[in-house]
Amino acid sequence: MRFEEMWNGLAPVGRSAAGGGYFRQPFGSAERECHAWFLDECARRDLDVEHDGNGNAVAWWAPWEAEPGAVLTGSHLDSVLDGGAYDGPLGVVTALAAVDLLREQGFAPSRRIGIGAFVEEEGSRFGIACLGSRLAAGAITPEAARELRDRDGVALADAMSASGINPELGRSAILDGVGCFVELHVEQGRDLVHRDAAIGVASTIWPHGRFRFDFTGAANHAGTTRMEDRSDPMLTYAMTALAANKQARVAGQRATFGRVEVAPNGTNAIPSRVTAWLDARCESDEQLEALVDAIARQGSERAGRDGTRLTVTDESVSGAVTFDSDLAGRLSLVLGGVPVIPTMAGHDAGILSAAGIPTAMLFVRNPTGISHSPEEHAPMADCLAGVEALAATLRELAG
Repeated sequence: MRFEEMWNGLAPVGRSAAGGGYFRQPFGSAERECHAWFLDECARRDLDVEHDGNGNAVAWWAPWEAEPGAVLTGSHLDSVLDGGAYDGPLGVVTALAAVDLLREQGFAPSRRIGIGAFVEEEGSRFGIACLGSRLAAGAITPEAARELRDRDGVALADAMSASGINPELGRSAILDGVGCFVELHVEQGRDLVHRDAAIGVASTIWPHGRFRFDFTGAANHAGTTRMEDRSDPMLTYAMTALAANKQARVAGQRATFGRVEVAPNGTNAIPSRVTAWLDARCESDEQLEALVDAIARQGSERAGRDGTRLTVTDESVSGAVTFDSDLAGRLSLVLGGVPVIPTMAGHDAGILSAAGIPTAMLFVRNPTGISHSPEEHAPMADCLAGVEALAATLRELAG
C-alpha cells in the first residue's frame, strides 16, 4: 500500500540527527518542505488544491456533479519542539492513502472529499493552538492574529510572507460547503491499549488552556545579597509549579508548567523576572476555571511573602467539545463496534466542531501512550488499519 511509501518519504523531514525528535515549526523550512511534499502527493492524484490566506490547504477529490455537504478529512504537518512523527502527519498521510484505497475499490463518491492540512496546530511558534483552523473558522480575529509574535519577535504575517505565503488572515472559504469533518490522529494515551483495540472514535475533548504567569521581583547579586533581603521571583515560580502539581493531582485533572523564561538569566544573578506558561486541562469548563484560579491564588499568596508580584494572562483557552454523538455512534458501528473514548488533547477537529461543523475523530493505537516526544509511535499494522477505517468512514459519509 502506498501508505508505507509515503510515510517513509516524509519521515526524514525535520528530524533531529541527535535525538530523533521532530522540529517542524510553522512557516519554517522543515514544515514548508512537508507542505511541498503534500502538494506533490496531491498532484500525483490529480487532486485540486485550494489554499487560503491563513496558510491552510485543502485538496479536493471532486466528482463533476457533487451533492452538497462535502466530507473533509486531514490534520496538520507541524510539530511541537522535539516532537514525535505521528501527531498530525498520520492524519494527512492516512487520508491520502484512504483515497488511494477507495479508488482501487472503484468507489465513486457522490459528495466531494477533501484532505486538509492546517497550519500551526501545535501553537509551538506563535503560542495559539490550532491557529490555522481557528482563523479559517473565524474563532480568532485577524487583528488578534496580527499581534502574535514568536520567541524571536517575528510577527505572524512576516513569517508567512517570508515563507512565500501572502497573508490574508480571516474566515476561510475553504470551509464553505463542508458538511462534516473527520480527523484521524494517533492516540496520545493508552486507552486503546487497555481496551486491546487498534482503532477508536472520539466522544469529547476536555477543555484546556494556556496561561502566562509573569513573576516579577528585583535583580540582585547572587553572592552579596542576604537570603532575607531578596525579592526572588524564581522562588515564587517554584512554589507555584509545586502548587499546580498538587492541585491537579487532588482534583484528578492536568496542570503542567512546560516552558519558562528567566531574565536576566545569569548564573550569578537573582532574576528580576520569571515568565512561565501553564497548560491546564480538566473534565469540565467549571473545573478548568477552578483549577487555574486555585493555582493563581496560591501563587499570589506566595508572592506576597516573597516580596514579588504575579500577573496571570489567559493566552489560549478552548472550551469542552462534545463531538456529534450520532456521527460518532454511526462510525463506531460502521467500523465494527470500535470503542468511543474521550481525549484530553486539543485538535483542529475541536475547533471545527465548535464552529458548527458536524465532526468526528478516529484514533490509532499508540502502544507507548507517549506523545509530543520522539517516543511517540504507532505500529505499521495499526496505521494500515487506520487507512482502512478512514476509507470505510469516507465511503459511509460520501457515498
